[in-house]
Amino acid sequence: MTKTTQAPAPSTRPCSHEPNCPPAEAFDRDAAHVVAAHPEQGWSLLCNGVVVFEDFGEILPDGHCIGSRHRELATASLHRHAS
Repeated sequence: MTKTTQAPAPSTRPCSHEPNCPPAEAFDRDAAHVVAAHPEQGWSLLCNGVVVFEDFGEILPDGHCIGSRHRELATASLHRHAS
């Protein structure tokens, strides 16, 4: 029988980017670097373990699914640029 080891969950791995990418629990988690892009399938994996879809829906590393945040993120972006 072979023993398999499981890699640590993506959110527990330290980010090697400078500055560090936001964690999966942060509001700006979508700002993390893309580590695997599949535009033909409409999704990307971020270095914080979040899977983000082209409609801005997300699957967090703990398995929770979040519906599209497109309007929420667009509004935040407008407020940020207006300042």
